[in-house]
Amino acid sequence: MAEHESERELEREHVRVAVVGSGFGGIGAAVRLRREGITDFVVLERADSVGGTWRDNSYPGCACDVPSHLYSFSFAPNPEWPRTFSGQPHIRAYLEHVTDLFGLRPHLRLNTEVELMRWDDEGMRWEIRTNRGTLTADLVVSATGPLSEPKTPDIPGLADFPGKVFHSARWDHDYDLRGKRVAVVGTGASAIQIVPEIQPQVSRLTLFQRTPPWVMPRADRAIGPLERGLHRALPVTAKARRGLLWGIRELQVQAFTRFPGELDVVERLARRNMARVIKDPALRARLTPDYRIGCKRILLSNTYYPALARPTTDVVGALAEVRGSTLVSADGSEAEADAIVLGTGFHVTDMPIAERVVGTDGRTLAESWKGGMAALRGTAAAGFPNWLSIIGPNTGLANTSMILMIESQLNYLADYVRRLDLLGGSGRAALDARPAAVDAWNHRVQERMKRTVWNTGGCTSWYLDANGRNTTVWPGTTTEFRRATRHVDLAEYDVLRAPAPERGHGGTRRTVEAGA
Repeated sequence: MAEHESERELEREHVRVAVVGSGFGGIGAAVRLRREGITDFVVLERADSVGGTWRDNSYPGCACDVPSHLYSFSFAPNPEWPRTFSGQPHIRAYLEHVTDLFGLRPHLRLNTEVELMRWDDEGMRWEIRTNRGTLTADLVVSATGPLSEPKTPDIPGLADFPGKVFHSARWDHDYDLRGKRVAVVGTGASAIQIVPEIQPQVSRLTLFQRTPPWVMPRADRAIGPLERGLHRALPVTAKARRGLLWGIRELQVQAFTRFPGELDVVERLARRNMARVIKDPALRARLTPDYRIGCKRILLSNTYYPALARPTTDVVGALAEVRGSTLVSADGSEAEADAIVLGTGFHVTDMPIAERVVGTDGRTLAESWKGGMAALRGTAAAGFPNWLSIIGPNTGLANTSMILMIESQLNYLADYVRRLDLLGGSGRAALDARPAAVDAWNHRVQERMKRTVWNTGGCTSWYLDANGRNTTVWPGTTTEFRRATRHVDLAEYDVLRAPAPERGHGGTRRTVEAGA
């Protein structure tokens, strides 16, 4: 189909469900809709291919820190994973494979960026404006994810830097780093993968570090042909492997959520891991965190510390100012640079998509969440009927696979659609999360959060919003979350009915019922 024909089709299109985003959340939602017998849906994707964060992040060394057989859909096992921890190209290829396996290509609307989603109270549907026209949908599934919008730090002079500047999630593959003086800003999960990859190529590498991470060894290895063949021939073996990986991580959760003191053993192992490689006491002191392990995400790498111990690598404080090509750290250190790589994270607690969603009262989701993100069971926000979020507030994980949480939310999505059908079907009814239900759910989550390592460990992390509240991580096991999202409880929703003609009047009215 020619591009202009696709635009005309989109302009007049109405669908039952519009999915926004084509990462794991969006592709998973599309598969689940197909499996529920729903084919009247589209997947809106602003880029030219599927993949989400695994398409956008293509920096050197990009890989997952969750084992491959757990970081994949349970309904689409992959016996061909080449390593125990797979790299970005293989994960992206896996998502392309799932797209083809379940026949999702006809539903994709690529190069289609959502500009505004507005709830139409009379039409009982969402009006979705994109860069390629407008469509309407009875139900929206927002699967843009928290790691989709890079965050650029507000550093004095950065805009005037004469060299090259790019974020890790927008890697410039046309720029050759070989022989350059390169500054890496940040020490998160991306930075610890980038540094070892580029360090041998550059003439000098300066790492600007605000706070050091705790780093543990990465038990990565190749999965040989015999092992892969076994998983192909006997799928139950791959299922057992996945189950074992899941079970181990479920048992670890209580150390993060209930008994942080149990992490002391892990912290001692992390200190030994550093001491084996970093012999310089001054550097070791600089690389030793002053917060409890687990407060920030525990990072996995076998090559990060060796790269920092090289004579051509400097580790300094946080980047405070840029003066021409001179970078000045908070501790007063200065470094000359030809290029700056920003490993400075993403807009997680202030997701830009929230500015583009307008609910029943004319407020944006960002305005509704001004005091902090909150959604019923991590999925539905009050005042935004028939709008569900995949990987919403307090659904993040610190030690296991997000695919487990996504699949739980897909169960919720499936039941949500069934409930709408029972209430009258598409365009006749909508479910709006009751504010009291959202508040009650959020209160329970935040009460459980108080004793977790993320709130008591003494760090400032991207899990916390501008108000200091943890609106990112789930304070329990994946089993608990799956149980909580197995069914939609109509008592937590107001049921909105389609407008009906008023007697003696030409107008219409909308009826609101308390959930059963």
